[in-house]
Amino acid sequence: MLRWLIVLVAALAAALVAALSGVTAGYAAPPHVSDQDKAFLIGAHQDNLAEIQGGQLAERQAGKQSVRDAGKKFVEDHTALDDQLKRVAEKLSVDLPSRPSEEQQAELRRFSAKGGTEFDRAWIDAQVKDHRTTLDFLDKEISTGSSPDVENLAQDAKPVVREHLNLVESIQSGE
Repeated sequence: MLRWLIVLVAALAAALVAALSGVTAGYAAPPHVSDQDKAFLIGAHQDNLAEIQGGQLAERQAGKQSVRDAGKKFVEDHTALDDQLKRVAEKLSVDLPSRPSEEQQAELRRFSAKGGTEFDRAWIDAQVKDHRTTLDFLDKEISTGSSPDVENLAQDAKPVVREHLNLVESIQSGE
């Protein structure tokens, strides 16, 4: 009888340990993310937010149809990129800001004060510069980042950013 009781207690203890393992697995510490990877996620998110807002301005205020179309494409593409980025940031427990940087907000305010040809020239010139900078930002993360999830995100974004740069350069050269 004593042996039977020992077996029963051991079985209950094993079941309790197994049950608690399942519960604590849901509360595991978030994966380590380097400062560079965090900075990349935050910066890329703010870039996406600025591109979305800037694209919306282009759709409303541009003088040329090609600039309005580019704005629409930027809104669609950067929304999709940001959806991917937010999933990775959540997985890695990285808090993201709710708006573009102060510098980006100031640039958006400058664009919002313009219309027509004046808007087109200012927005396209800024987009060429910004997308070149973003390609460098992506290359740095791809080559020196530590998180495979963040590196994959940068790899996925690179052809989209390259396509955007080609688009705005072609609009710029047509002016």
